[in-house]
Amino acid sequence: MNIQYHHVSEFPGWSLSGNFLIDLIKVYQPQKVLEIGSGANPTLNEQDVLTLGVEYTTNDLSAEELKKAPPVFLTWEADLCTPNIAENHVERYQLIFSRMVNEHVKDGKSYYKNLYDLLEPGGVTAHCFSTLYAFPFLVNRILPENLTDKLLNFFNPREDRYQHEKFPAYYSRSRGPSAKIIKKFEGLGFEVIEYAGFFGHGYYRKKVPFLDYLEQKKAHWLVKNPISALTSYAYIVLKKRS
Repeated sequence: MNIQYHHVSEFPGWSLSGNFLIDLIKVYQPQKVLEIGSGANPTLNEQDVLTLGVEYTTNDLSAEELKKAPPVFLTWEADLCTPNIAENHVERYQLIFSRMVNEHVKDGKSYYKNLYDLLEPGGVTAHCFSTLYAFPFLVNRILPENLTDKLLNFFNPREDRYQHEKFPAYYSRSRGPSAKIIKKFEGLGFEVIEYAGFFGHGYYRKKVPFLDYLEQKKAHWLVKNPISALTSYAYIVLKKRS
C-alpha cells in the first residue's frame, strides 16, 4: 500500500486528470473502462479513446447530462448508489474511474460495493475527490444548498454553468488516507494500492488573497507534517482481489 501526501497543486482531479487516467490505462491495460458521473465532461476526449483502443462507457444519473457526451462514448444512465445495481447490468469492467464525483455520493458503502461487483476479478477502480474536513467543504456539507451555491459563486464563480453545474455534496466515505477508512475499503474486499491526500485549496485566491497566503503556508506545512483528517482532496486506487 502506497500512502502519500502532496500540495493541492499536484492533485490530478482537474487539469491533470487526463494524463492521470491515461497512465492508469497504460499500467493496467483495461479493455473496458467505465467513468462515473462524467456525462457532460468525459475525462478523455474522442481522440484519446480511439488512440488507446478502449471501450469507454460514460455514466450519469441524468439523461440530460449524458446527451452532452461525444458520440464515441457508450452511455449508461444509472445511480450507482442503487443497491445491487450490478445484478441487472451485464457489463463488467477492468477499470472504473471518477473525478470529483464521490463527494456527491449519498451512500458510500453501497456505492463502493456496487463498484466492486461491477469490476472483473483483478480489476481496478480509481477516484479523485474532495474530502470533508477542509473548511470550505465542511461549510458546504453543513449549510443549506442555496447558501453554499451563493458562496461558491462569490469565491469561485463558474462561467459555464451548463457544462459545470454545482451538485449537492455529502462526503460519504470521502476522507483522507486514515487507517479507519482504509479498513472500510478492505472490508468490502478491495486491496488499497494507492491512497494520496492533498492539502490546501484555492477558494480564497481571487477574493481574499491574504487568507490564501495563510492557506498555502498551512498546506505546505501539512505536507511535511501530515494529518489525514485535514486533507482537502484525495485520490485512491483500489483493486478487486482475484
